[in-house]
Amino acid sequence: MYTTNKNTIPKLLSSTEYKKNTRRSTAMGELDPAFIQDTDQRPNLEISDAFDDEFPIIDFSSAPGDVVLQIGQACKDWGFFQVVNHGVPLELLAKVEDLGRRFFALSAEEKRKVKRDEVNAMGYHDGENTKNVRDWKEVFDFLVEDRTAIPASLEPDDQELRILINQWPLHPPEFREVCQEYAREVEKLAYKLSELIAQSLGLPKSRLNGFFKGQTSLVRLNYYPPCPFPDLALGVGRHKDASALTILAQDSVGGLQIRRKSDHQWVPVKPTPNAFIINVGDAVQVWSNDKYESVEHRVVVNSVKERFSVPFFFFPGHQVMLKPLEEILNGDSPRYREYNWGKFLATRNRSDFKKQAVENIQISHVRIEQK
Repeated sequence: MYTTNKNTIPKLLSSTEYKKNTRRSTAMGELDPAFIQDTDQRPNLEISDAFDDEFPIIDFSSAPGDVVLQIGQACKDWGFFQVVNHGVPLELLAKVEDLGRRFFALSAEEKRKVKRDEVNAMGYHDGENTKNVRDWKEVFDFLVEDRTAIPASLEPDDQELRILINQWPLHPPEFREVCQEYAREVEKLAYKLSELIAQSLGLPKSRLNGFFKGQTSLVRLNYYPPCPFPDLALGVGRHKDASALTILAQDSVGGLQIRRKSDHQWVPVKPTPNAFIINVGDAVQVWSNDKYESVEHRVVVNSVKERFSVPFFFFPGHQVMLKPLEEILNGDSPRYREYNWGKFLATRNRSDFKKQAVENIQISHVRIEQK
């Protein structure tokens, strides 16, 4: 997975970049240039334990009104928060982590039996790019709805759909059953969170629910092996989530960093036992007309410990047209043009398999200039 011949260096590299990104090696191993971040994006390992004690942790066993207020404040100030007493069975969390580790411990040959590609986008993958730089990770993706419709092409006028179907490994034998049970439990939490966020915006509790009919949501198992050069590579490069919400379970190792809104500095998120990390995605930013912001984040790696995490990406249905909600605008000017979620998602996913000559689509591309 992690070494290649230098002749496979991506064609988009200029000669200057090639010299900067030449393979680096020590007794610990080699790092393919495809993984090397630009100088200004490389992690500062000295801040790996510089946790912010003010990072919000919300207890769902608190009074409902208090939870709504806390979520609203967390969405405004951070775009991220943690939740405890969330209702997802803890033994199920432990099972998913154990089975995920067992799957990623299989031979490369066995994992590639369920390898995904540009046609079949679900399954195992070990070559994902973020911002055109390869991520130091392996993943396994599966859909919450086993048969999920998405646009067949990126062309705006092409209405044809194709159906995505999950593919499952034979080993571990209980992998499929446990993963599907986990998805259904976290889906309940996703709807609960969307209702709380709607209430925090002054909307009816169920205002956002209809957008998830025919949802394109997926669950990902992330495996981050130890990296010989954690100062050069990232588990996931800086990015914002296109989802409405992301619900992340992570182990005790940690590695998630967010761009703190107050000062735009990278800060690590301290793992809290039995908690989920929640972040607002681009869809909520658009619906709220920037009242809530999708915040940039990344994952750092280390040279000693492997890391495991499970994000649930709560995605609308492919047919949903995203735009600021009229109730939110209340006479104000919309900050985004309307766009189709399915086409947006299909365009975003192109860079999973090959580098792009231009920046991948972002909601900034549909932003309306304010006078």
